[in-house]
Amino acid sequence: MKHVTNIYDELGWKKATGYPVGTRIKVLRDENGAKTIMLKLPAGFQMDSHTHICNEQHVVLQGEYESAGKVFPSGTYRSIPAHKDHGPFTSKMGAVILVIWDTIK
Repeated sequence: MKHVTNIYDELGWKKATGYPVGTRIKVLRDENGAKTIMLKLPAGFQMDSHTHICNEQHVVLQGEYESAGKVFPSGTYRSIPAHKDHGPFTSKMGAVILVIWDTIK
């Protein structure tokens, strides 16, 4: 069975534990170590640099964020290899970002 979610509705958004206050999360997929989420960053968002043990992909759906001196506006796709430090992150006006983590085999 295929799971279908409307990414534009307000259903399914929750407080994003482990993220700065005001950040919201909508989980679209969470299976076998792979995860796809949407993050809603509040205005004034700030997050430190970090790494992951898997590849990470971002698609900026609305707004923009800044990382390591570069601005990533709406429509930007970004791929970050596993174990690569990325960040810090800021968003002056807020953003909605599709984030995909895939397992490495």
